[in-house]
Parts: sequence; C-alpha cells; structure tokens
Amino acid sequence: MKKIAFYTLGCKLNFSETSTLSRMLEQKGYERVEFNQKPDIFIINTCSVTDNADKKCRKIVREAQHINPDGYVAIVGCYAQLKPEEIASIPGVDAVLGASEKFRLAELLGGFVKETSGKAVVYNSPIENAIDYHASYSLNDRTRTFLKVQDGCDYPCSYCTIPLARGNSRSDTIDNVVRMARDIAARGVKEIVLTGVNIGDFGLRPQSGQTNQRQETFLQLIQALDEVDGIERFRISSIEPNLLTDEIIAFVAGSKRFVPHFHVPLQSGSNAVLAFMRRRYKRELYAERVTKIKELMPHACIGVDVIVGHPGETDEAFLETCHFLNELPVSYLHVFTYSERPNTHALTIKPVVNPSKRAERSKMLHSLSEKKRRYFYEQQVSREATVLFEEDIENGQMQGFTENYVRVTAQYDPLLINETKRVLLTGLNPAGLMEITECELEVQPLVHHSSRF
Repeated sequence: MKKIAFYTLGCKLNFSETSTLSRMLEQKGYERVEFNQKPDIFIINTCSVTDNADKKCRKIVREAQHINPDGYVAIVGCYAQLKPEEIASIPGVDAVLGASEKFRLAELLGGFVKETSGKAVVYNSPIENAIDYHASYSLNDRTRTFLKVQDGCDYPCSYCTIPLARGNSRSDTIDNVVRMARDIAARGVKEIVLTGVNIGDFGLRPQSGQTNQRQETFLQLIQALDEVDGIERFRISSIEPNLLTDEIIAFVAGSKRFVPHFHVPLQSGSNAVLAFMRRRYKRELYAERVTKIKELMPHACIGVDVIVGHPGETDEAFLETCHFLNELPVSYLHVFTYSERPNTHALTIKPVVNPSKRAERSKMLHSLSEKKRRYFYEQQVSREATVLFEEDIENGQMQGFTENYVRVTAQYDPLLINETKRVLLTGLNPAGLMEITECELEVQPLVHHSSRF
C-alpha cells in the first residue's frame, strides 16, 4: 500500500477539494499520512492569487524532496492551470494537472510511477474545457466542514486570475448539496461553511449543451439547507455585495441554522478605484448592505476584504478607503497587498503604487482591523451566546466561536469538544480572546436568531 500525503495552499475551496481528492485515493487503496511521515506520493494543491503563493509552492516541493528524495510529487490547483510549464521545470516535480484534470488524478497518473526520462508529465487543457462541476467537502476536523457549492467566476476583476484558473461560474444542484449536508451531519459535524469562488452566483449550470443558464438561486439553496437536521450551524464564507440581497439578509436574520456572520468583499472604499478594479458596485451599495445587516442583526459580525496598492490607488483614494472603513460598523478586515499577476487588466493601469507604499498602507489597515475587531468584541461583553468548542488545545485552554464569530477561550474540558454550550461573555484576556462563564450546565442547541438579535 503506497502512502500519500497532501498539502493545501490557499482558500477554503482548495481545502474542500483536497479532502475530496484524499477520500477518492483512499478508496483506491492508498494510505493517507502526514506530510512529514515519508510518504511515497506528495500531492500539492496550489493557489495563485498572489506571487507569494507561487513561491510557497516551490518551497513545499523542496521540503517534499527533503523528506523523501524518491517520492512522487504531483501539483494541482490554480497555479498548475495558469503556469503548467513553469511548474514542470521545478526540480522534483513529476506531474502537473490543470483544472479539468485534477479530479482524474489516479486515472491519469496510474500508479504514480516516475518517468524514466526524468521529465514531469503535464496534463493541462484550455480553461474553456473546465465545464464539469466536481462536488467537494472537507473532513479535516469534526467540528467544521467546508462544503463547496459553486466553482469558477464570470466576473473579470482587473487584478484577479481566478477566471483563468477555474473557468466560468458553475454550480452543484440544491438536491445534491442538501444530500451532502445530510451525509456530513451523519458524521457528527456541527457546522458547515458554504464555500465557492462566487457563491452568490449559485445556480448556473449547463443546459442542453448551451452556455450556463441560471436554474436555481442562492436564496433557494440556503432555504433548503436551513431544513437539514443534524447541522446546528451554517456559515456563509464570502458573498459579493451586489449579490447579497435584502431577501438573503432577512432570511439569515430569521433562520434556524444560518448564523449572523457575513464576509463581504469591498476591495476599495474609493469609487474611482472600484472602477479601475472592474468591480460591479459602488461604495454606496456596500454601505447599504452593511446598514441592512446591522438593522436586522445588530450583533452580526461583518468581515471585509480590502486590497491595498492597486494601480490607480492614489494617496487620496487610499485615505477615502480608510475613512470609509473607519465609519462602517464592520468587525474585521482581511487585508491583501496588490500583487501583479500575468494576463490581468490591472497591468495596463497607471500610476503603479510602489511596493514600499503598498506595505505602508497594508500596515495601516491591519492596525484599523485590530481596532475594529477589539471594539466589536467589547460590544459583546455581558451578552449570552452559544459557543461551538473546537479540538485545538493549547496550554490547558480550548477555544471556540460564538454564532457571530467571536473567538472564546476556556479551560480544557474533553466533554465540551464539538459541543455547543450557552455561555456568558465576560471580557477580553491579554491576547484579545473572549473569556466566558457558564450559563447552563447542559449543552444547548442554537436558538432562533430573532430571539437574540
């Protein structure tokens, strides 16, 4: 029995697909082991959102060679689709599989035997061929699962390579997503995070050989999932502001299982920069979405993606972003420093922001994010909440998240792992984590949002 190890770079979607690839190969008789346990085969699932992700891929290949110089190394994922020949030239790489080929890993690579020529084999077809949808979900821990519901993207944002790496937007069916959610519930998982490239665009599928047609909607999907017994929490990973409708927000506010936590990409608080980025909204719409969420769910957590240093972002435009975010009642920021990517429209935009200024702007927004997060946590003190406790233990302490994504810490108790418990949020510790006291001795299910918010 050959031993196989996986390493995942990038997003939650990649983690869901890696987990699915692992189960497929385990069913074929391969034994999954940890990366450092001298596996016979290394599968590296790559990202290529930034230049740093590419560098990480090279580093992981070197580490695989160090662990087992005779190991077979196969690269899949976005980087593999975008730059197959570049990856094939990396010493130690044996195979590269693109977007249309990665789920045919075992079929295409046989017994994972190295080529006698010493050259890497490349299976990479044009991204236009990536039309099939492959259902995926992660089972890396028993507390939370990432469930893929959608893949690809039809949005030509100026800075992004994802449409080139994953193809057009396409989705699973509601029936199949619900079936997978029930399977996940049967494994004892309490929380599902819905993931995809552009999940608000859910419902597009090929019809009678034509281009993708909308057959279902994201609202219909979450309405169906809300009826799945056994899953206590559904969390929406990220959704575009122009696709986050009043109806979706209202449904989450009154839902039995969807939690009051939204992650809504902004990218810039300057309308001029949003236009450079080819985003499909203005900052006024973004502010409306945040206002609506807070109107219906005052204690909802709202995360924001922001890109600093995009071409055309002047000092004045960056300050617009800072002021806009400072005034918005959002809870934390995910700050990304713009990185030049080949074949993207952003390369044609001037002026270019120099790297030192990008780093300075990133530092400023990281500081703002920490202030936002701390203020949001302080607003939760003295409230009751339900915490799902996780298995990560450090220095005798365990952690978990409330419905609205406040990270709490508590003394380790093995009975609490993968359980939801009603607690009182009492204050922040020096590390910025929320401390708690017990409200009730018995584990409690989630209660209806509208009774809390």
